[in-house]
Amino acid sequence: MGARVPTVIWRPSSGPQKALLSCPVFEVFFGGARGGGKTDGMLGEWAQHAAQYGSHAIGLMVRRTRVELTETFERARVLFGPIGAQFTATPMRVVMPNGARLNFAYLERDADAQGYQGHSYTRVYVEEAGNFPSPAPILKLMATLRSGVGVPCRMRLTGNPGGPGHQWVRARYIDPHPQGMKVITDPETGLQRVYIPSRVTDNPHVGAEYVQRLKASGSPELVRAWLEGDWSVISGAFFPEFSMDRHVMAPRELPAHWYRFRSMDWGSARPFSVGWWAVSDGALPDIARGALVRYREWYGMQPGQPNVGLRLTSDEVAVGIKEREVGDMPKGKAMSGVADPAIFANQDGPSIAERMALHGVFFDRADNARVSQRGAMGGWDQLRQRLKGDAEGRPMLVVFNTCRDLIRTLPALQHDESRPEDVDTEGEDHAPDEARYACMSRPMTRTDPAAGIRRPDSYATQRPAGRGGWAA
Repeated sequence: MGARVPTVIWRPSSGPQKALLSCPVFEVFFGGARGGGKTDGMLGEWAQHAAQYGSHAIGLMVRRTRVELTETFERARVLFGPIGAQFTATPMRVVMPNGARLNFAYLERDADAQGYQGHSYTRVYVEEAGNFPSPAPILKLMATLRSGVGVPCRMRLTGNPGGPGHQWVRARYIDPHPQGMKVITDPETGLQRVYIPSRVTDNPHVGAEYVQRLKASGSPELVRAWLEGDWSVISGAFFPEFSMDRHVMAPRELPAHWYRFRSMDWGSARPFSVGWWAVSDGALPDIARGALVRYREWYGMQPGQPNVGLRLTSDEVAVGIKEREVGDMPKGKAMSGVADPAIFANQDGPSIAERMALHGVFFDRADNARVSQRGAMGGWDQLRQRLKGDAEGRPMLVVFNTCRDLIRTLPALQHDESRPEDVDTEGEDHAPDEARYACMSRPMTRTDPAAGIRRPDSYATQRPAGRGGWAA
């Protein structure tokens, strides 16, 4: 009798999956589109690693929620069950016939990653990295990659455009080389990473019917993100009204008599955001009367690390604000501002607002109503109404193109799954929050100037109280 021919359970498709299995780079981000064979690619890479190193191969497969993790675990049963792998539900684990072990875990909170410190793995797989609002728990898992017997240790991640982590994933893996397949060397650690794009057309097991169903599932922009892995498209955006063409302009000299104020969202471990605004009186023909013009921002983020703060003190932030405002106001006038009500809390000493006031930086409590209730328009609806514009379609909020972080984060906001009228607060929402405070300080009201009654055909803006007074 001849030698027994082994049964082939799975083989990588030509293109991205083969590139994944042969890639020696320490950190790989694989994917970018739905239907690109991401999960199979991860499990196939594990099978190859397990076959090579046997019982010395120890892996960890991570997803954000248990429901998502169960789907991956069941796919592992399909692939590895026929070759004799053993499975346990508690803990969720697969043991290959040669003793290689792959553990499955979900991290619903960033702090959950702390429980894995001290563990040792030769492979860490993170499925749908964009579901993690911050890279912090994923970076913590890097510390678990070590082997006492010299097995090469690697990290592998998958993901699609969108989700609360869209911004950090894009900044870390996509923006340096949007087409992928070029190795990036981290300037701080010297470790290398690479983006291997995988699209639905790369998966021979996905038929035309799947593509047709995707095309029927959303807007053309959303479908483009799903099918092409277009990271410039934000799937599930909370503010689809935002447009680079309508709402972003080059910096220009603004009339000196326009009223100016600032808004702030506080942060330390997370970024703080300060925005400076001018209120149009219609003197410039291409900016509607009553429109808010964001002419400057200061975003307290670690360079290249979205959603990671600078950890500055309130005194340092106040000094920075004061320095940036030189020349903004007439002599003898102080700028007013609105800020997150949290800065007014007293906890065993002066509040953040009181510390800033010592430097001549004053804030009033912002109206923190996020969603509309009982006929009162909430902050997100105020912001949305300004993006939509006045009765003539002119935007009532415009942004200088130097305000990069509002431009970056506002269109990336996602809906909260449990409360669709609100944003997912796990995302990078600091600059949008601060813009929301600005909008609530000058709420849009619909008025008929002739009759003195509210109507939907014209707009006026109400002025808030402020220490700086109003310019004539």
